[in-house]
Amino acid sequence: MTFSLNRNIIRWIIIASSFIIISLILWNTYTFFQNFKAEERSKMKTWSVAQIDLNSIDNLDSDVNAVTSHVVTETIISTPVIVLDENGEVNFSTNIDSTALSDPKKLKALIRTYESENQPIPVKISDTLMQTMYYGNSPLLNRLKYYPLALLLIILLFAAVVYFFYRSSKIAEQNKLWTGMAKETAHQIGTPLSSLVGWAEILKTENVNPDYIIEIEKDIDRLQTITERFSKIGSVPTLKTLDIVAETQSSFDYLKSRSSKLINFEILIPNSEILVNLNAQLFSWTIENLVKNAIDAMKGKGDLKLELHQLENQVFINISDTGKGISKSSFSKIFEPGYTTKKRGWGLGLSLAKRIIEDYHDGKIKVLTSEIGKGTTIQIMLKQV
Repeated sequence: MTFSLNRNIIRWIIIASSFIIISLILWNTYTFFQNFKAEERSKMKTWSVAQIDLNSIDNLDSDVNAVTSHVVTETIISTPVIVLDENGEVNFSTNIDSTALSDPKKLKALIRTYESENQPIPVKISDTLMQTMYYGNSPLLNRLKYYPLALLLIILLFAAVVYFFYRSSKIAEQNKLWTGMAKETAHQIGTPLSSLVGWAEILKTENVNPDYIIEIEKDIDRLQTITERFSKIGSVPTLKTLDIVAETQSSFDYLKSRSSKLINFEILIPNSEILVNLNAQLFSWTIENLVKNAIDAMKGKGDLKLELHQLENQVFINISDTGKGISKSSFSKIFEPGYTTKKRGWGLGLSLAKRIIEDYHDGKIKVLTSEIGKGTTIQIMLKQV
């Protein structure tokens, strides 16, 4: 218990530390982006000051003119810039596609985009507005702008991985618990079962109706089958080449003899054998779960039909009832562990059937058809040998 608690504490410390580190990286990236953006604006203001000097001084020394021009050129080496004069006409532009400048609609859209990215910088001489500079984010700044989003995506993916890891570890622990309980149940059933076998043998020597003994022996065999089922949980079952027609008939007949007389049972199966790789105990468990589920859906009264047919190298078993039906949105949900519409039960029957058929027998199980108020047909598909 202490080891498990310590392991959980260490796990949460690692998770919390990882989130803190990623959050710090995200915050530093955001701060760097804002600083870089402020530095770029500072350069644009420097450009506007240089532009004022160029426009306000008529006779510049050639060296000063060269330096000012250099400042102007180097400042906006990659930043897209549009300068409009006092009449709203383009006075200067750089790093912009020429097609956008020639189309008034595209130009207005571009200016609106730049206004949303950065506040325009007015170029004034003696408090008179001469020009207005609109500029967008440089390519580097645009790349940095999406970097926090990428980090957020990484955080979300990381959180998803942590969640699924934690969930899978919890499920694994639960599976170990259920496996242990199942094996212990099989062990506990074994003791009284051995005693029942002995009592059945004693009854044979007494003046007891043989039909009673036959039925008792059937129930003893059933208990032995249940014990074998539980003992196989958590281990890979052994498959044998068996006649699925005979196995299905046997399971169906047993359930029919011990079910309500208000259920009209019908079975349609071929007269010839069909060989399939099966584990007899687990396959009968599947048929039992499906039949009992159908009986519950009909509330103990209705028509239950089992049909087995062969198509090429596939064997299909359809179990139909006249119960309450299933909504289409629940077709896949009914096979999830814990899903149930009944007040009693844990919702494990259909999930066990799915695991037995798909994981152990490499087959398929699904809701073939269902209509609310009319009934449901569950189909099993297995490969013929």
